[in-house]
Amino acid sequence: MRSGLLRLPAAGRRWYRGSGHRAEAGPHRVIDLRSDTVSRPGAAMRAAMGSAAVGDDVYGEDPTVNELQRRAAQLFGMEAALFVPTGTMGNLISVMCHCWERGTELIVGDRAHIHIFEQGGGAQIAGVHSRVVKNLPDGTFDLNELESNIRHDYPDPHVTRTSLICLENTHNVKGGRVLPLPFLQEVRELADTYKLPIHMDGARLMNAAVALRVPASDILQHCDSVSLCLSKGLGSPVGSIIGGRKDFIERAVRLRKVLGGGMRQAGVLAAAGLISISDMVDRLEEDHRNARTFAQGIKMYATPFCEVDVDTVETNILLFTINSPRATAEEFCRRMGEVSEEEVAETGRGVRVLLFPIYGHILRAVWHLDVSEEDTRLALGKLQFVVNKLEQRST
Repeated sequence: MRSGLLRLPAAGRRWYRGSGHRAEAGPHRVIDLRSDTVSRPGAAMRAAMGSAAVGDDVYGEDPTVNELQRRAAQLFGMEAALFVPTGTMGNLISVMCHCWERGTELIVGDRAHIHIFEQGGGAQIAGVHSRVVKNLPDGTFDLNELESNIRHDYPDPHVTRTSLICLENTHNVKGGRVLPLPFLQEVRELADTYKLPIHMDGARLMNAAVALRVPASDILQHCDSVSLCLSKGLGSPVGSIIGGRKDFIERAVRLRKVLGGGMRQAGVLAAAGLISISDMVDRLEEDHRNARTFAQGIKMYATPFCEVDVDTVETNILLFTINSPRATAEEFCRRMGEVSEEEVAETGRGVRVLLFPIYGHILRAVWHLDVSEEDTRLALGKLQFVVNKLEQRST
């Protein structure tokens, strides 16, 4: 097993198709825990989309988009906001806004989504170099290491100049960990010392706010910009929101256009976003609770075959490790995602649980609005069944 990020062979991906128990899944219940991106808009959101007032957003004339941007800015406690098609575009636009001069440098965690999963867009498109610092288990950095990597006002023409610090909250690869408010304040103080802006990849910012029981603006008071995803736990079919100062957003509008993100009658999408930020935030607590229930079930029913640290399950993302040599992460995912005649005969039902092998022996499961408390119990039952069969295989 490689220690890096797993990439399944094409033949191993068939069972990843399907997106929750609403999908076409034959006679079996499908519980999709691969990501909260698979969530689907509900009836109220679809109705809002169907009745949305629209205009040409490139001209700034779509009333629903304008209302979403106004309310998002209030949510962030920032001067302005901008609706963009994706979180990757939102992060890239933000990097380009802060690092206007090509050949500058941003500092980012070595396990950050911006660094690992966005094709190095800052370098590829914007000419911005990334300098990494080690993400600690809770998603934070060692502040001494962070400061030692800042290259500010260097007279030496051989080196890049640091222009930006990037944070991620919650931290995906570290298991949905929430950055502590004191850490954010310390990073802010350090950034101010060197006159550097801070961008937060806040794809799951509202999960962090719910976990901390504070308004999003309390988190973002320490940041100069943010990108919030509407299509993960908040349930929209598409879209992200960038927040920042008014002049930052004016520049972001220009960059969105050149990157192909200018949309016309986008109110049908923004209407979903309005439902996301008004009606879908409080329910995130249910996802957090279900994730913790599943973690406790692993500890109870699957130890030592699987290992999980329940205390690190702070939001809707759960990481657990396959400790046994009897199954690789890929094989375990395959068995969780298929239904055998033996399972139906023994349990009286067939349940497919879709998981994601994130790296090494570590699996990720993510809760969202399409996974209920009952689904969580069924997923635990499936886990127990699979572990028992794998253990019996070598006896």
